[in-house]
Amino acid sequence: MFKLDDYNYTLPPDLIAQEPVVNRDQARLFYLNRKNNKFAHHRFSTLYDLLGPDDLLVINNTEVIPGRLLGKKETGGKVELLFLDYAQSRAQSGNYKRLSGIWVCRCLIKASKSPLVSSLLLFDKGLKAEILEAGDGFYTVRFFGYDDFEKLLYQIGKTPLPPYIKRNGSNPQNNKDRFRYQTVYASQKGAIAAPTAGLHFTKDLLARLVQKGIKIAQITLHVGYGTFSPVRVNDIREHKMHSEWYSISQKTAHMINKAKEQKKRIVAVGTTCVRTLEFASDDQGRLVEGSGNCDLFIYPGYDFKVVDAMITNFHLPGSTLLMLISAFAGRQKILKAYDEAVDQEYRFFSYGDAMFIS
Repeated sequence: MFKLDDYNYTLPPDLIAQEPVVNRDQARLFYLNRKNNKFAHHRFSTLYDLLGPDDLLVINNTEVIPGRLLGKKETGGKVELLFLDYAQSRAQSGNYKRLSGIWVCRCLIKASKSPLVSSLLLFDKGLKAEILEAGDGFYTVRFFGYDDFEKLLYQIGKTPLPPYIKRNGSNPQNNKDRFRYQTVYASQKGAIAAPTAGLHFTKDLLARLVQKGIKIAQITLHVGYGTFSPVRVNDIREHKMHSEWYSISQKTAHMINKAKEQKKRIVAVGTTCVRTLEFASDDQGRLVEGSGNCDLFIYPGYDFKVVDAMITNFHLPGSTLLMLISAFAGRQKILKAYDEAVDQEYRFFSYGDAMFIS
């Protein structure tokens, strides 16, 4: 269970969702019951019936930024830039709306030839960037030539969709993606990828869950490059996760700790919530408020301390996300469920259908 090949499965390409369903909560929901090893097939809206009034739902309120910039080098070659630590840069920039030239961020840069330190990159509306440092495929970049960096970014930046979602420059879906690739409760800017399990919730469904008595707690984990960084070692135990910034408030920590004491079920929405809750808890499963960088890699053999059930999407073969849910439900059980989902023609990955594991 520690070999990378142990986490492969066969997926027909036409099951990779290119667009979400029109009505978010009408995505399909695959229910895996760990106690009786049974599967059931629902719509996401029926999550209302699968959750009980004593459950506590934990959601990730990160907001996806338009963190993909297209530009060129001073010499004319095309470049594509992706922000990596936007939230940290935002916090460190202070009065960024009034001060120019102070926004510094780590980035990935794609170009025919890697830009050198001190070289300049040019973007729309006069935005410029200087390469301060380069190493291991990452760059530290200083942006300047703007009055309000964040406002400008939201004008010229692109939604950083995963590479398996295909778009071209003239595709009308490009503009829609900025809204659809975002949860309805997103409020904290900083992610370069959506916590996709949350994409299925509507405001109406959330209101109905609250009316049922279900409590909702919010955490923040800014989904970054680390979540999708491929595993390149044959023994998965040797894989190192990139860290992602998280924050847990005193209120959320208290809500979850109280629920655990009362033996209530903690239902995490997405693997980002699972990783954050497990990372920020002590050996007794008590959640500790605070913020920092989460680099927890969960794979089979991990002993879960906080999470009792989870809502998640269907994940790529060989991914750390597939390893996480395999740790939660059992590798063979998950692979059997995925085979069933393929047979039932579920839609896979970020814009695809959901799974509820209890």
